[in-house]
Amino acid sequence: MSAKPLAARIVRIAVPTGLALALSGGIAFALTRPDTPQDLPLAESSTPISAIVVPDREFGTSRNAPRPTLKPTPTAKPSKKPLAKAKTVPTPTRAAVPVPPKAPKPIGTKYVTVNLNVRLAPDETASLLTVLTAGTKVSVTGKKDGEWAEIVKDKKSLWVKSEYLADKMPPPEDEDEDTAGGISAAPCKNGSGVEDGLRPDAIRVHRAVCALFPSVSSYGGVRSGDSGEHGVGRALDIMVTGSTGDDIAAWVRSHHKELGVSEVLWEQKIWTVERSSEGWRPMEDRGGATANHFDHVHVTVYGNAGTS
Repeated sequence: MSAKPLAARIVRIAVPTGLALALSGGIAFALTRPDTPQDLPLAESSTPISAIVVPDREFGTSRNAPRPTLKPTPTAKPSKKPLAKAKTVPTPTRAAVPVPPKAPKPIGTKYVTVNLNVRLAPDETASLLTVLTAGTKVSVTGKKDGEWAEIVKDKKSLWVKSEYLADKMPPPEDEDEDTAGGISAAPCKNGSGVEDGLRPDAIRVHRAVCALFPSVSSYGGVRSGDSGEHGVGRALDIMVTGSTGDDIAAWVRSHHKELGVSEVLWEQKIWTVERSSEGWRPMEDRGGATANHFDHVHVTVYGNAGTS
């Protein structure tokens, strides 16, 4: 058998154009025999491969068509403002229950010798709480602060002048025409010359204060030429200073009805029956100790309205 030329051994198959487009998306191909060298030329087609357009199955457009340029998704710029700090809510705590002070422990008893002012603290400017009548029995703790002594009343620590406390009950006064309701009407042992020209209520004040506060030795009564209460005998000046003046002013106020008192002036303060619910009220500065009533307690009376 004679050898056939190499060209005679190549089987060439031409695939129609319509069939080439139907196969594998329209790509033209040539079938070769297995033993055909791979460098042999492919069968010619009527449609150039470069002209074959492959449709995009997903978007319906040509794979070779120009694509729009995709812009990168902008990312949010970090804020320059500082982040707000979370508010810290304090954990509520249970308020501590105040422990009431322990009541002072009495060690004995004493008796009040005069109508005695009771104050909240050992100070003449401390609040005046009450006035104890002479002969009252009080519990004492033995604690002292200068001229003050601590007493116990209603389980509270209170203070009085120690000089007016005694170990024994004072003898009772006779209830006669010279004493009514614990207020003495006896003539003053220091003399009653100041009573000349005074109205009955002013005399009541003088005698009562003289009996309760024997340390006071000077009084002022009627002043001739005075256009006020002193000119008509409706005023009495009790010459005193300091804590004794506090005690006298407080006692007169507490007994204003029995004495017929309408007004008290002391240490640039005023108290009146009409405005008694307001307590002491400040007065204007009149320029000196006497004018401002720092060296005497001034008492104004109605005239003859007292009941003692």
